[in-house]
Amino acid sequence: MQPLRIGIIGTGWFSQVHADHLVTLDDVVLQAICGSSLEKGDQMARRYGAAGYGHVKDMLEAEKLDAVYICVPPMAHGEIEELLIDRGIPFLVEKPIGTDTELPRRLLRQIEAKSLLTSVGYHFRYKATVAQMKQLLSEQQVGMAVGQWMGSMPGVAWWRQQEGSGGQFIEQTTHIVDILRYCLGDVEEVYAMYGSRVMHEQHDYVSVPDVGTVTLKLSSGVIASISNTCVLPGNMDQTGITFYTGEGVLDWNPSRLKVMTPQVSTEYTDPTNPYRLESEAFIYAIRSGDTSRIRSDYADAFKTQLVTCAALESATLGKTVKIQY
Repeated sequence: MQPLRIGIIGTGWFSQVHADHLVTLDDVVLQAICGSSLEKGDQMARRYGAAGYGHVKDMLEAEKLDAVYICVPPMAHGEIEELLIDRGIPFLVEKPIGTDTELPRRLLRQIEAKSLLTSVGYHFRYKATVAQMKQLLSEQQVGMAVGQWMGSMPGVAWWRQQEGSGGQFIEQTTHIVDILRYCLGDVEEVYAMYGSRVMHEQHDYVSVPDVGTVTLKLSSGVIASISNTCVLPGNMDQTGITFYTGEGVLDWNPSRLKVMTPQVSTEYTDPTNPYRLESEAFIYAIRSGDTSRIRSDYADAFKTQLVTCAALESATLGKTVKIQY
């Protein structure tokens, strides 16, 4: 069997996470890495015995690739995806898929026209605790959910700019929105309030809000509230989601699932690496054509993007926004 030749676009932390897993997979060759400059591309490529490039077009013209990983900041999407779609090259793209909905909607139409295989990096879907929680919730009457992504502000300049990251709810808290959708279904409407309390006084050129809370109504009737902040000092992160049902409480964070009833409280941990499982599902789909192991493709991720962008619209307009799927 001929090895699959994989390319990576981007040289940041996520690119390295994916590269580290790809080089351990059977019959997979990390063929090429493209950075924002040739120097960055070459520097990372040397660590993996790959070819380095400074522009996507150069990489695609020089290499025959079976799939590509896209690991770039939110504002950098567009041309990269269009070049891959034009060539019919499957891709796994890290979240979020943009800073708005206009570009992802256009890309989705192109993807669907080509029936192109895609995967999006909502890696928490691959955790065993999330699968367990999803199953338990399907067996219970859910009343409401409360989620949070509380942490510090990332140091990269693009994250602090609204046009660069889209803001915390679009760039980070999207994971909590996605788990909510994955477990309970689509969101019908949102009402959001954002504020700037701390970070604009501590750092220059901060245009993203640093606090926010969003109320969401799901098609099922479930009500949810998801809040986020990036004002905390380092190492004080609080991330997760709690579901309240007629039988008790399911409290999840990336390290464990706690299931509580009036009679008993049980905690489950998850030793699996969701990034590796995500890559294994994507590679399997490329080889076999069976996409059933991919837990978030571009079409599904677009629905999460609609919700996070509707929250930004709501906070800007000061009114409830209905989701238009």
